[in-house]
Amino acid sequence: MSETPLVIYNGACPICAPEVRSYQRQARAAGADLRFEDLNHMDLRRFDLTEDQAAKRLHVVRDGELISGVDAFLVIWRELPKTHWLARLIDRPVIRPVAGWVYNRVLAPILFAMHKRRQTR
Repeated sequence: MSETPLVIYNGACPICAPEVRSYQRQARAAGADLRFEDLNHMDLRRFDLTEDQAAKRLHVVRDGELISGVDAFLVIWRELPKTHWLARLIDRPVIRPVAGWVYNRVLAPILFAMHKRRQTR
């Protein structure tokens, strides 16, 4: 039997937190097998992550494996009825690498830079 996937997210991010709250509501409504933990209120060492590493990208731990970025979103989206179609779309051979590149090279760095600016204020 596999473990319930654990979504590690940045609850202090004004963009990430509302999106994850939406996933939480959908998961509860659908009885989806997902757990959620805010990286700001957990011991990240158990996953061999620093706070900065965790804040740089979305992470999911499934069956002991740390999954990050677009692949983490796919784990979530596959569990939710409203986003299952999105997982199928993004998981296409041409689309997945492009989505991964955009997330890793554009979106995640922008969100992390915003996070670091909020921390310095």
